[in-house]
Formats: sequence, structure tokens, C-alpha cells
Amino acid sequence: MNLEERVDVLKALADPYRLQILDILSPEIRCNCHLQDQMDIAPNLLSYHLKVLRKAGLIVGTKRGRWIDYAIAPDASEIVAGALPGRISG
Repeated sequence: MNLEERVDVLKALADPYRLQILDILSPEIRCNCHLQDQMDIAPNLLSYHLKVLRKAGLIVGTKRGRWIDYAIAPDASEIVAGALPGRISG
């Protein structure tokens, strides 16, 4: 993981809304409609935060009709560990 990718991961984790999204997703897959119901945030801002988390590789989305089901990426723990100092690999 190069320096820019590491920074993207750490920035993704450094936002309260994004941490809340990860907390909501930690026990199970949730659709974006459920996330919207659980969070006090405008829909366009929720979409932005989901995009940041996807770009960092921390969540994955599966389209289901007009909804998207989100889950924590299977390798999210490794991605976070790889972003920490002392883990430079590229």
C-alpha cells in the first residue's frame, strides 16, 4: 500500500459519520435505506461518506434494485493494519 492509499484509509476512519457507518455495518449487511434511517445526515452527505469508505476499500456494496446493500469489506482489518505506521509496503 503506497503512502496516498494509507492516507485515504486513515482519513476515511477519521470522520465521525464514517465511523458510525462502520459501527452500523459491523454486525450485518445493511441497505442504504437503513443507514439513512439510522443516521441524522442528508442523503447526499451519506452517499459521499459511503463513497469515501468504498474508495478506501473498507466497505463493499451490492446493488439490489434501487437499493445498495453495504457490508464491511472482508479484508477491511488488513487494510487498516496496512495503513498504520511501520507497515509500508509500497
